[in-house]
Amino acid sequence: MSGLARIALMGYRVAGICAYPLVSPYLTYRAIKGKEDRKRRLERFGFPSQPRPHGPLIWVHAASVGETNAVIPLIRELLRRQIHVLLTTGTVTSAQLVENRLGDEVIHQYVPLDLKFPIKRFIAYWHPDVAITAESEMWPTTMAELKRRNIPQIRVNGRLSDRSFERWQRNGKLAELLFGKLSLVVARSDLDAERFHDLGAWPVVVSGNLKGDTDPPPFDPALLNHYRQQIGTRKTWAAICTFDGEEAAAAFVHRALKPRNRQLTIIVPRHPERADAIEAMLTEKGLTVARRARNDAITEETDVFLGDTIGEMGLYLRLTEISFVGRSLTEQGGQNPLESAMIGCAVLSGPQVQNFRETYQHIIRKGGARMIRDTEMLAKAVHYLMTNDVARRKMIDGGQDAVQDLRGALSTTLKALEPYLNPLTVTARLRPAGTDG
Repeated sequence: MSGLARIALMGYRVAGICAYPLVSPYLTYRAIKGKEDRKRRLERFGFPSQPRPHGPLIWVHAASVGETNAVIPLIRELLRRQIHVLLTTGTVTSAQLVENRLGDEVIHQYVPLDLKFPIKRFIAYWHPDVAITAESEMWPTTMAELKRRNIPQIRVNGRLSDRSFERWQRNGKLAELLFGKLSLVVARSDLDAERFHDLGAWPVVVSGNLKGDTDPPPFDPALLNHYRQQIGTRKTWAAICTFDGEEAAAAFVHRALKPRNRQLTIIVPRHPERADAIEAMLTEKGLTVARRARNDAITEETDVFLGDTIGEMGLYLRLTEISFVGRSLTEQGGQNPLESAMIGCAVLSGPQVQNFRETYQHIIRKGGARMIRDTEMLAKAVHYLMTNDVARRKMIDGGQDAVQDLRGALSTTLKALEPYLNPLTVTARLRPAGTDG
């Protein structure tokens, strides 16, 4: 069976080599759709756009916005130790987040495609001392090349969804070949740790969720004051990180509650490139929309403030005290509720939160979140929280207590990483000044 697994991996690599000539047209198509950075497309082929600095360098990969936010505190600790950080991400939105939050403190590149030539080119140039990946991605070609060069591969904030675990279980020998290449897994829950171990990873330690140690998302105080003045005394609620269908649910809630509450609804889609389609849908339902990307003013007639920008979640959440967190009603998996809770929002969510099960369970136990079954129940919950200050305040306090309880994952993660970080820290601090050419 292990022989079949090795044949499957070889077939994957061969298929990648055969598909290589088709990659460029595919990336061009994605660039047209706004899903790739046309100017930096060569980075996806492993070609560097910046020089490699002298001295120790750790490659940190975070696939998208959520993973990037989670590893920022860890990255800051690596930088404090004078270790260079190469941070790769896979989306345009996450690249913008890196620019906003870290600037030139790190070297940012788009992650190369998991194909033989891009990966060999990328690793040969950057030659990282350690490779750290966040959460759940497994890329066979990348892992094989790192293993061939004896570069430690570490998974932090590791998680495996129900669906992913079941899929890997059905391919047990293949999982053993891949998960066995990991030098260390720092899992975010006991359940995730058990799953990684069952699939062949060792050693595995539990840290808790790194997202509990993140800072609240930043905001522009002048801009916040600007919008608060425009909103005035109107009640507000927000539907954030929404996926297709959840904006329509928010529109239903708004129309149902408007005669009684005259509220402003804030919608922040998970993918801002959908904003035109969302605005068209809302307008068709007779709602007046102000878009942040257009700097539209919020007036008495505005029904929906559409948050179609990157990196301003801190602004949107501070305009309300009620937050419905999406990808949970019409989509599955859920999104991170901790940002809403730490800023001071009562959290509402649909039932499909498998990717954040433990986090929601803890916040619910503290009274900071409530699950809703459907759109009608969401409307009732929003109305109740808008009109009941005591209940809303109790949920906000419960959520913030839960956030405090969930802190500590960063220190546990750093302790687990010490055998890999300490030699690099010593080397970095012994490096003569002026050698970072």
